[in-house]
Amino acid sequence: MILTKQCSLQIFLLAVIFCSLGVSGQEFKCPPKNGFYPDPIQCDLYYHCYSGELEEKLCPDGLVFDDSNPNHERCDIPVNVDCVDRKELQEPKPSKGCPRANGIYRHWDTQVCDKFVNCVEGKANELPCPPGLIYDDSKSNCAWPADNLRTDCTNTKREILEDGFSCPTGEVVGPNGRVLPHPTFPHPEDCQKFYICRNGVTPQYGSCSAGSVYNDITFQCDEPENVPGCENWFEEEDKNKNATKKT
Repeated sequence: MILTKQCSLQIFLLAVIFCSLGVSGQEFKCPPKNGFYPDPIQCDLYYHCYSGELEEKLCPDGLVFDDSNPNHERCDIPVNVDCVDRKELQEPKPSKGCPRANGIYRHWDTQVCDKFVNCVEGKANELPCPPGLIYDDSKSNCAWPADNLRTDCTNTKREILEDGFSCPTGEVVGPNGRVLPHPTFPHPEDCQKFYICRNGVTPQYGSCSAGSVYNDITFQCDEPENVPGCENWFEEEDKNKNATKKT
């Protein structure tokens, strides 16, 4: 069979790639100091050097070798390791919900942004993000939508309470100049009531104890006389109750 020059060139290139991957362990030379050293090409391949002897080792699928300290043998998720030029990886071993046997990945349902998957030896463990956060696979953790690099989760719906309240977007700064992790907001009609936004996005009802009203300046419950417009709240509330009883 006669091969064309183009086919011959393709076969030659494939052979070069195969050889460069296949003989990396044979070419690696142990340094004088004992320890664990990375393969120069493959990020999940490394070597244990002891008394001049070399043992080739491989991280579990989905993890890569952390070469920051030759005295420690450690494999970690790729986001925690800078592989630099060690771009090659072993052949993946995918399973249901897991692109690789180990690691942290986005949820298999592309519509689910507030959950992620922790894969351990091929088993997918579904885990939720804290309220209001979505999974960012560029960092392998959950983050606020505004700080997230994902573009498929920017239009996540905000929860709305029965009276129509939903948590406004943006940060809320407290009296001390710090951002409030769970900001509160006044009720438009009831001085004693207020809204709590858990993690800034999940709304729920709140109420001050008897005799106190919500102060939207201090973000706390306060004496009625300290809150403009609510000074006579309980007196007016008693009058309304008495008027209701008479009717």
